Formats: sequence, C-alpha cells, structure tokens
Amino acid sequence: MAKTRSPDWENIKKEYIELNGDVKLKEFAKEHGVKYSTLRSRKNRENWDSEINKDVATKSATQQKTVATENNDREPIAKEVKEVLQNTELTDKQRLFCIYYIKYFNATKAAIKAGYSKDTAGEQGYQLLQKTSIQSKIKKLKANKLNKAMLEPEDIFQKYIDIAFADISDYVIFGRKEIEVDKDEEGNPVMIEVNYVDFKDSNEVDGTLISEVSQGKNGVSVKLQDKMKALQWLSDRLDLLPTETRIKVDNEKAKVQMAREKLDFEKAKTGGDDNANDGALKEMLEGLKDGI
Repeated sequence: MAKTRSPDWENIKKEYIELNGDVKLKEFAKEHGVKYSTLRSRKNRENWDSEINKDVATKSATQQKTVATENNDREPIAKEVKEVLQNTELTDKQRLFCIYYIKYFNATKAAIKAGYSKDTAGEQGYQLLQKTSIQSKIKKLKANKLNKAMLEPEDIFQKYIDIAFADISDYVIFGRKEIEVDKDEEGNPVMIEVNYVDFKDSNEVDGTLISEVSQGKNGVSVKLQDKMKALQWLSDRLDLLPTETRIKVDNEKAKVQMAREKLDFEKAKTGGDDNANDGALKEMLEGLKDGI
C-alpha cells in the first residue's frame, strides 16, 4: 500500500500569511486536503495571525520609508492616516477599507476599492463596519477630515479636475433600442425603436461628483457637479497646471459652452417644450461622452 503523503504545513502556512488570513478556513482546509479542525488548531497554536501582522508592519514600514525618501520635500501624511497605515491589528484590506470609507461613505464601494470581491462586497462592508477596531479608525479619520487636516492644495485641484472632466457615460448608459409593443395577426412581435437611459449602480460610480439625484414626473434624474464652474476655476489658475491639462481645460470649456448654447437655442426655438428638446439634449450628452 502506498504511503499517505503528509500535508505540507510550511506551504499551507505560507499561503495563509500571503493571503493575509483573508480566507474561509473550511474551504482553505478542503483545498489543501487537511481536516478543518486540524488546520484551525494548528493556526491557533502557532499563532499564524501574529505573523501576518508582523509581515504587514514590515511591508508598511518599508513602503513608508521609500515614499519618505522619494518625497522628502512634501508635507507629512496626516497623523490619523499614518496611524491607520501602521495599525497591525488590521489587515491591508481592512486599512484600505477605512481610508476609502471616509472618502465615499459607502461600505460596498469602499470594500470593492479595498480589494474585496464585488460579489461579496456588500456583506463584507457590513461586517467590517461591525468591528470595533474598524469603527475606531474610521471615527478618527472622519474627525480629521471634518477638521480639513487632510485637505492639501493638490487635493483641491484634483477634485476640480475630476468635476471638469466628468463623463456622463460613467453614470448612465443611453442610446436607442427596439422594444416590443404588440403582436401582429400572425403572432409576430411588433417592434419600435425608442430612446433609453439606464443608471449605473451607486457602488460603481464616484458619488462625490454628483450634486443631485431626484425623482420627478418624468422619472429619475442625475445631475453632475457644474463642469463650467470647475473649468472656470481651473482657467483662473492655468499657470499652475501642466501644459497638457491646460489644453484639456480649454477644449472642454469650449465644448461645454457650445453644448449649452445649442440647448438654449433649441429651447428658445420650441418655446421651452421639454419633449421637443429631447433630441438636442441627446446630442449634448453624446458630445460630452466623446473624448477630448
């Protein structure tokens, strides 16, 4: 009889640590052909999780040292953010979740950004917010954000750039499609072509660039932050922008202005009839969808 091969515990442990312990233990045990109870006992006895934290702390310290060397003339990172990055109680993903959560205030989106699976991000985000250690770090980051200690000049520029170049197609999918409205005498479908607008899920978009979501008699509408104001703000500071960004600002500003003038002209021509302006609005959306 062939001798049963012993589990390679060294490799199993190594893989567990490389995955930051972010595994379902029963499935992990099955994958490596070992008993769940044996794996759990060995993991606890040898304290694998402490080695994960040690490895994370070492990587974090190395990364921070590299960043400090390359950017020694920059302002130091906010104290609260630094504390989160150095926290050895949290895994890499958990630390990223904290930082993304105070940016989006959306647990699902923060979980996806932190590297969790889209399929389980909703549940993962909820579970993470139940952890006391996560709540504590988020509370510190939120307090710091409210004090504007994390807001640097480059952050302000980046936000205006994001608003100025926001693409409507990042938020909605629109076009024309055929739908069935009836059947003929022989039972064949009667089709007509209609306009459609579909909204993307909130966890797929940057909600900070949306100024309003409303429900009206004509359905749901999404309003982005004012591109023209953002472009004007950037135009007033062109000397501080790279040449490539200056060109983009000028082109985008001209394009938005033309779209607005065309829409105003169509409204004046039709007496402000919203239905009659559908075509002009669609053309404006298509124009903003195109790249610069």
